[in-house]
Amino acid sequence: MPFDPANRPLTANEARVLATLMEKARTVPDSYPMSLNGLVTGCNQKTSRDPVMTLSEAEVQEALDSLRQQTLAFETSGNRTTRWEHNFQRGVGVPEQSAVLLGLLMLRGPQTAGELRINAERWYRFADISSVEAFLDELQECSAEKGGPLVVLLPRAPGAREQRWAHLLCGPVDTTAPAAASAAGGGAPSALQARVTALETQVAGLQATVERLCAELGIAPPEAPMSPPGQE
Repeated sequence: MPFDPANRPLTANEARVLATLMEKARTVPDSYPMSLNGLVTGCNQKTSRDPVMTLSEAEVQEALDSLRQQTLAFETSGNRTTRWEHNFQRGVGVPEQSAVLLGLLMLRGPQTAGELRINAERWYRFADISSVEAFLDELQECSAEKGGPLVVLLPRAPGAREQRWAHLLCGPVDTTAPAAASAAGGGAPSALQARVTALETQVAGLQATVERLCAELGIAPPEAPMSPPGQE
């Protein structure tokens, strides 16, 4: 069945799996489409994720099967390993920039327009905050014929200078609960965060190379994939 957020919202697991596919397609294209093992690792990262989750292989597979039924993901076969791709932009019917913003909101939780612009750097480069806000406004004003709004602007949290946006792909959100914890986090990523992200990218690329070599040699890949920093 086609995706209809108004009548069939995504579950938290489905949102995490879908957004991880969207992220890896842009940030580590060498490992995309993704194997189930790689997808489990990506879903359970401890960085660039809010909330941090611990999904099992069975839970990820269940989410993939559901996403496939909703035309949001599909599997491809290659080198003896089943791999998965997302179909978010076409399945939801939004332009590339809107898909990037929704993917980031699914992965990292509510964010300001400024935070979204910074976090989108490796996905898509927005010219300025105004362009981010323009696409957010479009997503907020989606007509009922297109499934209704896909994002909502949350009330300003105590101590915060700007309001944050949240996605509605998993259904309505509680706009009365202030995101105090998020507000205290600040907008720009730290130097340590940037280094960790770079290392994650390198590890994901190495993992993809190992899987390809194993496939070419006709041997099974390691059961335990290499973990990004901080996941031991």
